[in-house]
Amino acid sequence: MSEALQQNIAKAEGYLARFKDNTLGHYINGEWTQGAEGQTFENTTPTDNTSLGYVVKGTEADVNAACEAARKASAEWAEMPGAARKKILHKLADEIEKRAEEIALVESMDCGQALRFMRQAAVRGAANFRFFADKAPEARNGLSLHQDQHTNFTVRNPIGPVAVITPWNTPFMLSTWKIAPALAAGCTVVHKPAELSPLTGAILAECAEAAGLPKGVWNMVNGFGTEVGKALTEHPAIKAVALVGDSATGKLIQAQTASTLKRLHLELGGKNPVIVFDDADFDRALDAVVFMIYSLNGQRCTSSSRLLVQSGIKDKFMAALKERVANLKVGHSLDPETEVGPLVHTGHYAKVTGYFETAKDDGATVAVGGHSLRDELGPGNYVAPTLFVDANNSMRIAQEEIFGPVLTAIEFDTEEQAIELANDTIYGLAGYIWTANTGRAMRMANKVDAGMLWVNSENNRNLPSPFGGVKMSGVGRDGGDWSFDFYMETKNVCIAHDLHNVPVLGR
Repeated sequence: MSEALQQNIAKAEGYLARFKDNTLGHYINGEWTQGAEGQTFENTTPTDNTSLGYVVKGTEADVNAACEAARKASAEWAEMPGAARKKILHKLADEIEKRAEEIALVESMDCGQALRFMRQAAVRGAANFRFFADKAPEARNGLSLHQDQHTNFTVRNPIGPVAVITPWNTPFMLSTWKIAPALAAGCTVVHKPAELSPLTGAILAECAEAAGLPKGVWNMVNGFGTEVGKALTEHPAIKAVALVGDSATGKLIQAQTASTLKRLHLELGGKNPVIVFDDADFDRALDAVVFMIYSLNGQRCTSSSRLLVQSGIKDKFMAALKERVANLKVGHSLDPETEVGPLVHTGHYAKVTGYFETAKDDGATVAVGGHSLRDELGPGNYVAPTLFVDANNSMRIAQEEIFGPVLTAIEFDTEEQAIELANDTIYGLAGYIWTANTGRAMRMANKVDAGMLWVNSENNRNLPSPFGGVKMSGVGRDGGDWSFDFYMETKNVCIAHDLHNVPVLGR
């Protein structure tokens, strides 16, 4: 064990001690509580599957308390001037930045992501709050629409209390991505963190408390989707639900919210293609292909898990790719050298490793990886970065979201074949196109079914741009003003110039 890893483990243990020594509860109406019943569940670290402590298992009563707190606080928070909300949200960003090291170390231990990526969690989370804080004063702004005899103008008002349900893969950043625009818009929030990685959700709530958010504006309830999630999405006080999760969960939430007609933003799964043409910049495309599936353990919705490579470049590209995948460093999430860490949970580890046999059964070849690394690295959820070749698009490994460090490579000949292969999936979240031909890039951008496309780039983050998918990858868009459209109601006001003739009846 390197000295740097030893130092990081010692620091992490210091930050984690309070979670091991004290049961993590809920944050409701400005108070930390052990809930109505006090039942708990154990939280483990994927590095070796030992305990990180216990978490209160939320109940319907806890959800009711949180939703009522959000409802009661809603009017005052909505009426607060945007400039005042801006100050509070910038202070919240300050609090996040103060705890950047803690957030990175705790999150790496809680969800297994390599520290090299989690060091950006606080930076990105604070940036989310600052971006939307600066937009808070303009959140209500609308349009002016003139007619000869009337003038119409629109205004936006906060929709009310909202539910934010976030995933386990990059929990801190994704929580801020949803919660920051909701608060900037003037909504109150009930947050349900993922049960598999709840710890930085608590740190985020502490940052909100330290920033001076009024009681009830921010509430957090821990627990499982079958209980807390269901009660939250069905609660009449909640006016909108924002989810980052898998498509199966999105279907459940859509059904659960039907009776109350809640507004939904569902950011769901993907089987995203990266399409590499013969004329692509070889080295940049290779770097992007490796980064976009093996970074973050392949556990992110925008990972490019299907490589579509044109036949003219296939042999050379695949030879270089195999070498790069075989060289990836798998290890403890707190090791600065680690590029791929352990998978989040034993259940997810079993799912991912199950695809190794599935690939062979379907007739694909395991070119690299395809096995567990527990014998080499210990009892954590370690798997070898994996590359499947000799695959076709009908195979399960090409159609199902594996959500791990696993890439399926498929050969194509023509642009038309690439489009057909890219679109032959139930998903449509993201896509990546590598070509030097500008005309081809434009044609592909128009024809590939995805909510987001990058040309000659990996996943570049731009906060004002819309983020979301099509087909089974979701409903709605986040980012910039699209977030405010989701968290706010638009009202049209029509004012007459007293020039038009009012229709007369019954005179």
